[in-house]
Amino acid sequence: MGGDPGATRLIGNAAMAVGVFDRAAGSLAASAAALRAQGRLGLLARALALQAWSAAQLADLGAAIPAAEEGRRLAQETNQPLVMATAQAVQALLAALRGDQEATAVLAAQAEQVSVPIGASAVLAAAQLARGTAALGGGRPADALGHLRRIHDATDPAYHAAIRCFTVVDLADAARRSGDPEGISVLVDEMENAAGQTSSPLLHAGLRCARAMLAKEADAGALFETALRSDLSTWPFLRARVELAYGEWLHQQRRDAASRAHLRTARETFDALGTSPWSERARQQLRATGETSRPRIPEARDQLTPQELQIAQMAAEGLSNREIAQMLYLSHRTVSSHLYRAFPKLGITSRAQLRSVLEPRPPGQT
Repeated sequence: MGGDPGATRLIGNAAMAVGVFDRAAGSLAASAAALRAQGRLGLLARALALQAWSAAQLADLGAAIPAAEEGRRLAQETNQPLVMATAQAVQALLAALRGDQEATAVLAAQAEQVSVPIGASAVLAAAQLARGTAALGGGRPADALGHLRRIHDATDPAYHAAIRCFTVVDLADAARRSGDPEGISVLVDEMENAAGQTSSPLLHAGLRCARAMLAKEADAGALFETALRSDLSTWPFLRARVELAYGEWLHQQRRDAASRAHLRTARETFDALGTSPWSERARQQLRATGETSRPRIPEARDQLTPQELQIAQMAAEGLSNREIAQMLYLSHRTVSSHLYRAFPKLGITSRAQLRSVLEPRPPGQT
């Protein structure tokens, strides 16, 4: 990588394009840090927007939320409407993961206002993914299927050859839950063919999970076990979705004792990630098996605005208000104001307490 933020950003872009989102997020974060130090705000906005997209694919909300908001703000200030639309599409996806249906709709529409006239297919696909994710989280699988199909339709402005490869689990989940698993067989075959041409880790992991979700009753159990034996350590949200689907399938097979273990694991991971619609779905399934769960305790990111979260994270690392202000190109009074509002939301009274309240809660701790 060397010390060239431009080269580092290009490495991140390349990793992002093939679905190596952990490498992409790391490279783009490193590029953003260097660009910030150099005061190159136009490129910084781009790096942040793509860092946020990569982190969102990992369901790393703590990194994605502040990066998307700062990328949006800087893109607006540097007159880059397409970069701003990219950040808004990512914010729509993040809102969907958190269960904020209204924000998803508003942000997706805002991203499209810029993207439709110029045919920015990547942003349009991201907006459709956000809508599909929101519909899945809101218990509307048929609507989700409609949104996601657009990303796979070569005649649609939202078609995107790369992004469609990262939606296969969403597509399978929507089709299975809407009672039409056979209806997407052509699309899944296309993804299987694409997998023969790329080693994209997310595509291959997604296909293993999708095969289990869409399988006939006689084959599903073995395919779920195969998916869970694969290395999904980079994809905790994906793994939790497999655990959830497997638990749901086991409950349908009247194997409630076996079902509960998978549903508990899914619930704990969703709770830790902050993907509350899926947390609630796991809790509902556990109730169906006869087991109740305590409510999820909100994380810090659930209570703070994106900019409050970013400033609180930086303060927790030991930076002063003036240092934070210089890095974010804000006044130190603005930084102080954000921290003043954040402390009571977090139930703390001093900076020394920030690190403990901002640390992600481990899975299983509620």
